[in-house]
Amino acid sequence: MPSQMPAPIDACACPLCGKPNQCAMEVAKTSGQPVAKCWCVNVSFPPELLAKVPVASQRKACICQACATKDAHG
Repeated sequence: MPSQMPAPIDACACPLCGKPNQCAMEVAKTSGQPVAKCWCVNVSFPPELLAKVPVASQRKACICQACATKDAHG
């Protein structure tokens, strides 16, 4: 019986809500444009928020600004 391959991780989708994460580095990779500074470089993500990211998506897909902001404000 063949084993199922896990679904590929979409690096441009937030691993928490599934919406576009607006990751400037991923956009640069796919467009061939120079890497822009992403909004997330000036944000500190609390460990509690990072712990919500599924293991398969950790270090592969960025949390979107909406989820980061929502978590920061309760």
